Amino acid sequence: METIQNSNEMLILRIDANQPLANAIRRSLSDVPTLAIDEVEIYKNDSALYDEVVANRLGLVPLKTEKSMSSKTKIDLKLSKKGPSDVYAEDLEGPATIICPKIPITYLGEGHKLELLATATLGTGREHAKHVPGLCYYRHILEVKSTPQIDKIIEKSKGLIKPEKKGSKWLCDLNEAALNKIEEAEKNAVQDSNELLFIVESYGNMPAKDILTEAVKALEHNLDQFEKELK
Repeated sequence: METIQNSNEMLILRIDANQPLANAIRRSLSDVPTLAIDEVEIYKNDSALYDEVVANRLGLVPLKTEKSMSSKTKIDLKLSKKGPSDVYAEDLEGPATIICPKIPITYLGEGHKLELLATATLGTGREHAKHVPGLCYYRHILEVKSTPQIDKIIEKSKGLIKPEKKGSKWLCDLNEAALNKIEEAEKNAVQDSNELLFIVESYGNMPAKDILTEAVKALEHNLDQFEKELK
């Protein structure tokens, strides 16, 4: 396994092809506990949006998830604003860290008010999509036949890895435009290699590496539970 990129926002790994395992980890992101607004008490709402729409938008605001948090964690966030004004996620006041402060919630006209109390708790994507911490996906590194015309296309391409020449073939990551050009030049020149690019993108709740670590832990727990059921 090789790490191509490791930042808070994105983790890219190069691994031997094992699609069942990669897919199991991808699906396990829904079992990673993530902080999100779960309950909203609205005391006054003069905006054009219904209460339930405002509550839904608040639920989708990414909040930082700390390792010290547990199923008992409850964080209250207050919002009180008077128009004319836009209402943003940063207008929520409380001990939770808002990842994207400028997410718009609604707009208040002259003399209009929005007053509410929001409570954030830990949950998983199995309960609601707002608790999913990011995206996880994978694709094969491509094995492409080398010809003078194809070589020019690959050398100009930009993928997640730098193209590698191995004998009469290239190992590379190509976008759809480059693939179409290669197929026009020669059909059946492209096939999947025995390696995958495994990518985790964080919504900001937690670093991408931590998302992967927690997803693997969740998968191990689920497998242990499955094994116990078989006994």
